[in-house]
Amino acid sequence: MKYFLIAVGGALGSVARFWVSSAVAARMGIDFPYGTMAVNLTACLIIGFAITYLGKRAGSKASATRFLFGVGFIGAFSTFSTFEWDTLSTLRSGALFLAALYVLGSLIFGLVAVWSGSWLAEAVS
Repeated sequence: MKYFLIAVGGALGSVARFWVSSAVAARMGIDFPYGTMAVNLTACLIIGFAITYLGKRAGSKASATRFLFGVGFIGAFSTFSTFEWDTLSTLRSGALFLAALYVLGSLIFGLVAVWSGSWLAEAVS
C-alpha cells in the first residue's frame, strides 16, 4: 500500500511542479529560472512544515500521509527540499562541518556530474 501512496503522491507532485514552474515562468519570463526557484522554495516550506507536523503525530494515518504527501508529493515536486531538510537535520545534530561538507559536496559534485553527463551525451551524439 505504501508504494501505491508514494506513486499517487509522486504523480500529483510532478504535475504540480510542472504547473507551478510553467505558470511562474510564463508570468516572470525565462531569463532567470524563476519557476524552478519558486518550486524549490515552496517545497522547502512544505517539507519543513510537513515533516515536523507529521513527526509529532504517531499512528498509521500519519504514516500513510507521510508516504502520500511527504515521500510521494514533495519528493516529486522537488528533491531540493529534501536536500535542505537533510542539511537542517545535520545542523540541528550539531554537525556543522558535515552539513557544510554536504552542501559544498552536493553543489560541486552535482555540477561536475551534470557537466559530465552533458559532455558524455554530446560525445555519443
